Amino acid sequence: MYDVRIKAVRKTSYPDLSLRYERPIAHACEVEEGMVWIAPQGRKPEGLCDSAWDSMRWFVEELAAGRGNFYDGWMQNPYSAMISCNDGFRPVSFLLERVEP
Repeated sequence: MYDVRIKAVRKTSYPDLSLRYERPIAHACEVEEGMVWIAPQGRKPEGLCDSAWDSMRWFVEELAAGRGNFYDGWMQNPYSAMISCNDGFRPVSFLLERVEP
Protein backbone atom coordinates (compact mmCIF):
# COMPACT_ATOMS: atom_id res chain seq x y z
CA MET A 1 0.00 0.00 0.00
CA TYR A 2 1.09 3.54 -0.77
CA ASP A 3 0.37 6.87 0.87
CA VAL A 4 -1.37 9.49 -1.25
CA ARG A 5 -0.62 13.24 -1.18
CA ILE A 6 -3.67 15.46 -1.49
CA LYS A 7 -2.99 19.08 -2.42
CA ALA A 8 -5.56 21.86 -2.80
CA VAL A 9 -4.47 23.56 -6.01
CA ARG A 10 -7.40 25.84 -6.80
CA LYS A 11 -10.37 27.23 -4.93
CA THR A 12 -13.04 29.26 -6.60
CA SER A 13 -16.44 30.57 -5.61
CA TYR A 14 -19.68 31.56 -7.21
CA PRO A 15 -21.10 34.32 -4.99
CA ASP A 16 -24.03 34.89 -7.35
CA LEU A 17 -25.15 31.28 -6.84
CA SER A 18 -24.59 31.54 -3.10
CA LEU A 19 -26.75 34.66 -2.86
CA ARG A 20 -29.48 33.10 -4.94
CA TYR A 21 -29.65 29.59 -3.47
CA GLU A 22 -27.60 29.11 -0.31
CA ARG A 23 -28.47 29.75 3.28
CA PRO A 24 -25.60 31.62 4.94
CA ILE A 25 -23.15 29.20 6.54
CA ALA A 26 -20.36 30.30 8.85
CA HIS A 27 -17.04 28.68 7.92
CA ALA A 28 -18.54 26.81 4.97
CA CYS A 29 -15.10 25.85 3.62
CA GLU A 30 -11.86 26.01 5.54
CA VAL A 31 -9.70 24.70 2.68
CA GLU A 32 -7.18 27.11 1.15
CA GLU A 33 -5.01 26.73 -1.93
CA GLY A 34 -1.69 25.11 -1.12
CA MET A 35 -2.94 23.03 1.82
CA VAL A 36 -1.57 19.46 1.78
CA TRP A 37 -2.68 16.26 3.47
CA ILE A 38 -1.26 12.75 3.38
CA ALA A 39 -3.72 9.87 3.16
CA PRO A 40 -1.84 7.08 4.94
CA GLN A 41 -2.35 3.91 2.90
CA GLY A 42 -5.48 5.45 1.40
CA ARG A 43 -7.23 6.36 4.65
CA LYS A 44 -8.91 9.73 5.16
CA PRO A 45 -6.41 12.20 6.59
CA GLU A 46 -7.25 14.20 9.69
CA GLY A 47 -8.54 17.67 8.97
CA LEU A 48 -9.75 16.98 5.44
CA CYS A 49 -13.33 18.05 4.76
CA ASP A 50 -15.81 15.13 4.72
CA SER A 51 -17.46 16.44 1.56
CA ALA A 52 -14.12 16.64 -0.26
CA TRP A 53 -13.22 13.13 0.94
CA ASP A 54 -16.52 11.78 -0.40
CA SER A 55 -15.59 13.17 -3.82
CA MET A 56 -12.08 11.72 -3.95
CA ARG A 57 -12.16 8.59 -1.80
CA TRP A 58 -12.33 6.04 -4.63
CA PHE A 59 -9.37 7.63 -6.45
CA VAL A 60 -7.28 7.83 -3.26
CA GLU A 61 -7.98 4.19 -2.44
CA GLU A 62 -7.09 3.10 -5.98
CA LEU A 63 -3.81 5.06 -5.94
CA ALA A 64 -2.95 3.68 -2.50
CA ALA A 65 -3.49 0.15 -3.82
CA GLY A 66 -0.97 0.79 -6.61
CA ARG A 67 -3.51 1.28 -9.37
CA GLY A 68 -3.87 4.33 -11.57
CA ASN A 69 -4.03 5.25 -15.24
CA PHE A 70 -7.62 6.38 -14.81
CA TYR A 71 -9.70 6.76 -17.96
CA ASP A 72 -6.97 5.35 -20.21
CA GLY A 73 -4.30 7.98 -19.73
CA TRP A 74 -6.29 11.01 -18.58
CA MET A 75 -3.40 12.37 -16.48
CA GLN A 76 0.22 12.93 -17.55
CA ASN A 77 1.30 11.12 -14.39
CA PRO A 78 -0.66 7.84 -14.42
CA TYR A 79 -0.45 7.65 -10.61
CA SER A 80 -2.30 10.90 -10.04
CA ALA A 81 -5.76 12.42 -10.43
CA MET A 82 -7.28 15.91 -10.40
CA ILE A 83 -10.52 15.82 -8.45
CA SER A 84 -12.80 18.61 -7.27
CA CYS A 85 -15.07 18.56 -4.26
CA ASN A 86 -18.81 18.54 -4.74
CA ASP A 87 -19.48 22.01 -3.28
CA GLY A 88 -21.22 23.79 -6.14
CA PHE A 89 -20.82 27.21 -4.49
CA ARG A 90 -17.07 27.12 -3.77
CA PRO A 91 -15.43 24.09 -5.42
CA VAL A 92 -11.84 23.16 -4.63
CA SER A 93 -9.65 21.25 -7.09
CA PHE A 94 -7.32 18.70 -5.50
CA LEU A 95 -4.27 17.03 -7.02
CA LEU A 96 -3.94 13.46 -5.77
CA GLU A 97 -0.53 11.81 -6.17
CA ARG A 98 0.77 8.46 -5.06
CA VAL A 99 3.74 8.94 -2.74
CA GLU A 100 6.67 6.78 -3.76
CA PRO A 101 8.43 4.93 -0.93
